[in-house]
Amino acid sequence: MLEIGNRRRAQPPPPAVLFEALTKPHRDPTRPWLLLLKDEQEPQILEAVEPSLVVWSSLWTRRPDAVIRFTLEPGENANGTALHWALLVDEPEPDASLVGHLRKRLNELIHRDLRHSFGQ
Repeated sequence: MLEIGNRRRAQPPPPAVLFEALTKPHRDPTRPWLLLLKDEQEPQILEAVEPSLVVWSSLWTRRPDAVIRFTLEPGENANGTALHWALLVDEPEPDASLVGHLRKRLNELIHRDLRHSFGQ
């Protein structure tokens, strides 16, 4: 598989809490964050190793081969989580416009919406 995007950023909750949010995104209806667009679908959990790894199936109907791999590590000074996502696809690599859209959506979902669901 080809890696077409990745990002590493700090998230406020500890790894165990973030792991639960990624494996059960609708667990708390008062804090919705996985709000999908028309061309997106619910991801399936392909692999999960608590609290350090979550692998999702594709969010995108036009790229069902895509896989999103999340690695979670304790943040600096044991505060929060260092969350890294990598977006992987089979060949052929999507055109630059689609790659940009997929990366942007992951950033919005993970580093905006998920973060905001924890009050940040």
